Amino acid sequence: MNQRTIVNSIKARGIGLHTGHESIMTLRPAPVNTGIVFRRVDLDPVIEFKVAPQIVGETTLCTTIVNQLNDEIHKIATIEHLMSAIAGIGIDNIFIDITSDEVPIMDGSSSHFVFLLQSAGLKRQDAAKQFIRIKKPMRVENEHGGWAEFVPFNGYRLNFAISFSHPAFDNTAEKMTLDFSSTAYFKEVSRARTFGFMKDIDMLRANNLGLGASLKNAIGLDDEGVLNEEGLRDKDEFVRHKILDAVGDLYMLGHPIIGEFNAFKSGHALNNQLIRALMEQEDAYELVTYEGDEPPPVSYSSSMVV
Repeated sequence: MNQRTIVNSIKARGIGLHTGHESIMTLRPAPVNTGIVFRRVDLDPVIEFKVAPQIVGETTLCTTIVNQLNDEIHKIATIEHLMSAIAGIGIDNIFIDITSDEVPIMDGSSSHFVFLLQSAGLKRQDAAKQFIRIKKPMRVENEHGGWAEFVPFNGYRLNFAISFSHPAFDNTAEKMTLDFSSTAYFKEVSRARTFGFMKDIDMLRANNLGLGASLKNAIGLDDEGVLNEEGLRDKDEFVRHKILDAVGDLYMLGHPIIGEFNAFKSGHALNNQLIRALMEQEDAYELVTYEGDEPPPVSYSSSMVV
């Protein structure tokens, strides 16, 4: 199981969900042990953001990474769906050049990013992939009854439960388990879209959030149900999207996880709090590789890998 990058550079254009800013995003191959590096190429000098739990600066309705240079704070918002696609395909090293302060939202899921990465092609690199293996339980909670935890497990499993008091959730499953593999990720969660409540839209826009939101890139909910004419893509699309978000947020560790993630009413803030807590407790995890004939307990698709 070796590290991966993409073969060719590839571009996408779109608007940000929260800022409404249009940007061009270019995904580029990166050498071994580079990690995942975002670059604000609209700035002079170019500002780099190497993925790590500590660079997450804001978690209100999205995951925003920050970098301070010369007393000025630079940001890139809503990175979680792209990060989720990168994790789903198993890419270790990539440069992400962007001309704005927010990743394009595309259709509100990670499926467009999966397509872009697959179209760029996947390259096997001459270095072993490193996994973070959970060695002992780790749990964080918030004041609203939400919690998230890691426990040891020989694989990568995500269990997520949501709880919303709204008619649209009455007939949809609010719990889901994903035994992670590339195939399971593509099939089960990559098409699940983000969602939002129309009653909150004025408040959000007053705080410069949701400025690019529409029914083309999110599931809209009024007081009675789903506003999108086509309805839901899956009956339990809401909880599927929360798992999609978690996959992206947890990949801020920079390595795939061997362990079990359990969460109830968790979001970007708790997800980031959990991985920060993990990194601060050195005896709670270890970096491992799988070389020779020993298969890793997490499988990634080998199609289109050269």
